[in-house]
Amino acid sequence: MDANGQGRSARKRQAIMEAATAVFMEKGYAGTSMDDIAKLAAVSKQTVYKHFSDKEKLFADIVLATTDRLDTTIDLLTDLPTDDADLEENLTRLARQFLTALTNPRVIQLRRLIIANADVFPDLGTKWYERGFERGLATLAAAFQRLADQGLLRIDDALLAANHFSGLLLWIPVNKAMFTGSAQHTEADLDRYATAGARVFLAAYR
Repeated sequence: MDANGQGRSARKRQAIMEAATAVFMEKGYAGTSMDDIAKLAAVSKQTVYKHFSDKEKLFADIVLATTDRLDTTIDLLTDLPTDDADLEENLTRLARQFLTALTNPRVIQLRRLIIANADVFPDLGTKWYERGFERGLATLAAAFQRLADQGLLRIDDALLAANHFSGLLLWIPVNKAMFTGSAQHTEADLDRYATAGARVFLAAYR
């Protein structure tokens, strides 16, 4: 296959994945057919099967591809500044960016979809958690440990501290979204959660 052919094939694969994501999120895994996906992607069903052997493989590829999008968020955690004078400001800024990434409507929808199918695809849910959220927590824990090593934080268990920080930020907006089916927060709410979360975290760990 020449370069043009490879390019067309890659574009078709991307179109199929985007269409499948939209249909899965609208209809759920069980309610989605390969015909639905082919129609939305404007390709034949044979083309869908050429790129993905079955619906399960397509669903898995979509779920795992989203973990790559969390890399930017994880990079933010790695670059947490270590300046005592601006620690609360830096932590609040990080908290806000963390909230923005993890309350993105697409991320929330995907989270609900994975949980809804966890009994059918437990390994897939585990992989998504390990490659995404768990990896982010480990990176955040390493950043907190660096702050502790410099005497800026008092931490006995850095991973537990990372979970505490995440819980302070995500408990309200994510739970509301999970139970109601869509985001219920405003940008002002996220600002408030970030500010309060950083303040409470530092009150416990500074």
